[in-house]
Amino acid sequence: MLKQAASFVLASLGGSTYRKKYASPPRSLRPPTGRGASYAPGWAGVKVACLNILVGYKLFYFVGLAVTLWGASLPLFAQVVGDEAEMQRLQNRAEDAMANGDADGAALHSGKAALMAAQLVKQHQEPAVAGLYRGAEALFRAQEHVYRAQALFQRAGGQLPASSGVCGTLSMADLKAAEATKRLNEEPVSAIEANYRSERERLRGQAADWAQTIDGMVKDFQCR
Repeated sequence: MLKQAASFVLASLGGSTYRKKYASPPRSLRPPTGRGASYAPGWAGVKVACLNILVGYKLFYFVGLAVTLWGASLPLFAQVVGDEAEMQRLQNRAEDAMANGDADGAALHSGKAALMAAQLVKQHQEPAVAGLYRGAEALFRAQEHVYRAQALFQRAGGQLPASSGVCGTLSMADLKAAEATKRLNEEPVSAIEANYRSERERLRGQAADWAQTIDGMVKDFQCR
């Protein structure tokens, strides 16, 4: 970018009035000699040259400032994109762990996904997008509680009715699922950026599914 800016500055100096008015710049800036010689043409060239140099310096300054600000924003953008990908990866790992019968591992990965969602809340200034990740955080906490309840139930031998610890964990899951549904429906669709709307719809669908799952588990574990 700086090379392009430098080329632009040189081009502007090449097409300036300084070059057009004075075909030989070094001779035009020499002190005049002889009777009746005047300094006026030379000083006019100096003024034009100085103005061109000043414009060049200002252009370099603003281009350099833009490059600096753009470069400073790259790490933050990369971090946000990386955190979103990591959050999704952790959620997938939780689902894989549960599919393999590892409820404790699933709970661990869901808890980490919730922490990543909380980090994304801090990185986004837009209220609608921040609200989306608050909803994701609550949803992942609900999943974490469900997986922990499942792990507790398995360690207790799978006896019904489930223990108070299992039922209490499911109760916390139910509260977090309700919170997720509330947060994911707080902002109207028009207030959310287009590239986040599909993600919100996906999370809303998951929140509804998990609310039904939790309700079914409460009945199956005879917690009510």
